[in-house]
Amino acid sequence: MRKLIALALCLFTVFALVACAQPAATTDTAAPAAGDASQTYAIITKSAGNPYNEREASGFEEAITAAGYTAIVKHPAEITAEAQITLINELVAQGVSGIAVAANDKDALETALKAAMTAGIKVVSLDSSVNPASRLTHINQAGVQQVAQALADAVLDLTGGEGDWAILSATSTASNQNAWIEAQKEIMKGDAYSKLNLVEVAYGDDEYQKSVDQTQALLQNYPNLKVICAPTTVGIAAASKVITDAGLQGKVIVTGLGLPSEMAEFMGEGTVACPYMFLWNPIDVGRVAAYALVEMVNGALTGELGQTFTAANGTTYTVTEAGDGGTEIIIGPPFAFTAENIAEWKTVY
Repeated sequence: MRKLIALALCLFTVFALVACAQPAATTDTAAPAAGDASQTYAIITKSAGNPYNEREASGFEEAITAAGYTAIVKHPAEITAEAQITLINELVAQGVSGIAVAANDKDALETALKAAMTAGIKVVSLDSSVNPASRLTHINQAGVQQVAQALADAVLDLTGGEGDWAILSATSTASNQNAWIEAQKEIMKGDAYSKLNLVEVAYGDDEYQKSVDQTQALLQNYPNLKVICAPTTVGIAAASKVITDAGLQGKVIVTGLGLPSEMAEFMGEGTVACPYMFLWNPIDVGRVAAYALVEMVNGALTGELGQTFTAANGTTYTVTEAGDGGTEIIIGPPFAFTAENIAEWKTVY
């Protein structure tokens, strides 16, 4: 485990926090500072009121406005593809230059996004991908195998190598969570994981209360449960709260993907709900989506395999092959948050 953490710490650099987007509004528009004000870029998140989504949106908005363009942030009223389709159609009618979308369903948005691209709008997905026909490229926070391996090894470590464990995911149609879970299952077919028993994949739909309810159901249904692995920032916080309130720290252990600012109270020294977890900087995910869209609109990037571009942050990104047959831009490997560093990062994001 220490080797895994050391590797993650060496490979990943997290940028400082920037101003967050308005959490409850359906649309936030920032006036451009300079440049071609006719270029307007929009981001569609998965849902309103999700801190991770809000930080992605803040990074997107910050990068677009810094480049001198207009940014629009849209949060769907419901965590559904239908709500996102409505927003896409509105943006097409508005004639925006580019759209970045974190999909609630990778296939259901295809017709709307194809219509956007036919209208000359550049489209990328971020965080949770749409299918390759619906995008020019995908902005991936970390490689699927990297995330899956980190989570698989965490479960192995925290269970002591044997026993019951469960997954608390977001929605059943979330492409990023599904990809991580399937890759994690495949990895855990190996001999090292043979004494582990995955009892259930539960879905909290990235809603806090539903994730609380699902955690409580897991505890009731599986009395020998040792670990809950939540590859969702909403789920890991909800599960950690349930475990802490029930006084089950050390008996049922939580790990997964979480925001340091939300998880610090459940981590630290001693017996805690979550000894360690992983993530990346969601602000950077939004930023890179913005950088890529600007490059596309200005004719410097198409999303084809092998292309590179140097973003405003000075980092050079490469378009690589994605597991779904399309292309993607990977920001970096997952970063490990532990008792030793959580106090430092909880004020960052």
